[in-house]
Amino acid sequence: MPQIAVEQLSKVFKVPEREGGFIASMGSLFRRRYREVRAVADVSFGVEAGEIVGFLGPNGAGKTTTLKMLSGLLFPTGGKAEVLGHTPWKRESAYLRRISMLMGQRSQLQWDLPAMDSFQVHGAIYDIPKPQFQQTLDELIELLDISSVLKKQVRTLSLGERMKCEICVSLLHRPDVLFLDEPTIGVDIEMQARIRRFIGEYNARYGATIILTSHYMADVTALCKRIVVIDHGKLLFDGSLAELSTRMAPFKVIKIDLDRPVDDYAFAALGDVMSCDDQKVVLRVPRKAASTATAKLLNDLPILDLTIEDPPIEDVIARVFGTRESDSAGDGKASMAEATTRRVK
Repeated sequence: MPQIAVEQLSKVFKVPEREGGFIASMGSLFRRRYREVRAVADVSFGVEAGEIVGFLGPNGAGKTTTLKMLSGLLFPTGGKAEVLGHTPWKRESAYLRRISMLMGQRSQLQWDLPAMDSFQVHGAIYDIPKPQFQQTLDELIELLDISSVLKKQVRTLSLGERMKCEICVSLLHRPDVLFLDEPTIGVDIEMQARIRRFIGEYNARYGATIILTSHYMADVTALCKRIVVIDHGKLLFDGSLAELSTRMAPFKVIKIDLDRPVDDYAFAALGDVMSCDDQKVVLRVPRKAASTATAKLLNDLPILDLTIEDPPIEDVIARVFGTRESDSAGDGKASMAEATTRRVK
């Protein structure tokens, strides 16, 4: 059995709405109108123990709503889920002690107190034995390199320092399952790399199961062998990054450095010319034709260097969402969810 099992999970919010102005405001006191917003629509997937799964989608896709249901913060409208053998929204103490959720845009630290005070409070709430608390705290302080900020008020910390403290307090009770919602949001590139490195080390050390959402594709490519993509609350894809690239972007990118400019060569006959600047050319060719195109280029041109790459993952994800919108607008076309979902555990 997977450690996280989600089956036909859905969430519908009832959102009040009214026109602007005083009259509409007074009328809403007696007759309020509501609109239903389907945030998650029959999503199903499973996550095995020790996996790090990237949970991707545009803003409003339903990622955070799904994680909130799995952490017990929201009740679903339909479907079921089991995490570590528990139903999350029952919020049993035995379950809450084994999970943690970190939201990059929410703080769980006391703003006007030193970070160490929040750590102590967290240890008391979870009733962590003192020897274990101190050992875990020392390990996290060393891994995150936060010894110099523990006595500072949280409101005086930089965003990067605060995010590392947020990670620390989330892991003091050594959770078996970790839900990370934008853990690197707003921090600089160096800090993003350090946080990614720490998450990987924590997973390797404790075998924690992790679901990660992020708009930074570097987070996903560095940590996740598998991704789940959703949009408008529906599951679009569940599989490896390589499979997503093969399925949704069936082409290769060929980058060429020339010894001298070649103005009259018909690059367009081999594929799409993405850029052509003096002695540098970037082509996009069908995946199956990449070897033939490469051989022809090497034979015909004075090439100093040539590389063949998969398209950037950002482009692949954008292509997924673009196809989804195109299918939704068409009549009688199969939905993107049916076209790209590989498996549902």
